[in-house]
Amino acid sequence: MRTLLLIEDDLALRENTAELLELSNYKVLTAANGKLGIEQANLHIPDLIVCDIMMPETDGYGVLEAVSNNEKTKHIPFIFLSAKTEHKEIRRGMDLGADDYLTKPFEEEELVSAIESRLAKSQILAKIISEDSKTKDTNGKDSLRSLNELKNFFDDNGKQYNFSKGEAIYKEGSHSNNVYLIIKGVVKSHRIDESGKELITALHKADDFLGFTSFIDTIPYQESATAVENVELTSISKLRLKEVLGKSQNVSIELMNVLTDNISEIKDQLLQMAYSSVRKKTAQTILQFAKILNKKPEEAIKISRYDLASVAGIATESLIRTLSGFKKDNYIEIEGRNIKILDLEALENVE
Repeated sequence: MRTLLLIEDDLALRENTAELLELSNYKVLTAANGKLGIEQANLHIPDLIVCDIMMPETDGYGVLEAVSNNEKTKHIPFIFLSAKTEHKEIRRGMDLGADDYLTKPFEEEELVSAIESRLAKSQILAKIISEDSKTKDTNGKDSLRSLNELKNFFDDNGKQYNFSKGEAIYKEGSHSNNVYLIIKGVVKSHRIDESGKELITALHKADDFLGFTSFIDTIPYQESATAVENVELTSISKLRLKEVLGKSQNVSIELMNVLTDNISEIKDQLLQMAYSSVRKKTAQTILQFAKILNKKPEEAIKISRYDLASVAGIATESLIRTLSGFKKDNYIEIEGRNIKILDLEALENVE
């Protein structure tokens, strides 16, 4: 049985989360603050640590730093659990070496899935390290060790771009010379079907990669990418990225996992578009935009009806009628282009 260490100063959340993880067949150790968490980590050497950020004694950043600087504990996967959602705060934690970052409130399945993924990744990397613990590039420098270091590589070496809302980043059929990392804003990937109707295939937020195509063939972009709001991003040429990944096996595995997850999300979206009712498609699309735009239920979502309909895979007229129905049912509030969720549970349970 795998052992987890949960460091959380909120008693109710700590007990509820521990119970959830125990029901998922994990042994759970708990600590009420960062100082006690560091002591527990040194004493028990858990398989994974889940840690809040804002805590008395020692905050989450201090815990991560202490764990990372200790030879006995530096290998332990580390997941931040916090109400902080600012991009710079997330990147700060990732730059310090955190493996993942979940924001409160979180879904039970989301936490368990993140833990399972990180434990599996840890096992794979341990095997790789045992086989070749001194992998270096041809210049004698250490290769990149994690996906977060790859993102820092984009920040430090990439070309910076800014796009205004509605501006095209690249278009379907154009040369796919670059891969992008989104620094700020939201981007939609979309294609035009045979009837001329736009289909949004994915939404990308800050810290997501964008623009992957084959590294072997010089194929064009298979879809277009457009800024949903003002966007800042950085790009690296495919040729240079291929060289970096060729020297960094660990990063290649992590990147493959990310792309696999993206494919799974697109499959889920296509299944929803194919088999769900118009009401369910509309509800799920509103929730999807709220998540991507990092909006709390009480915060307004400003998005065009056209984009909502495109993601949902329904006619704009059908979407507008359904939104009016949700408004009458007091599920949402509409003011101009702004949509505010009033009853989150009701939207989640729309059939």
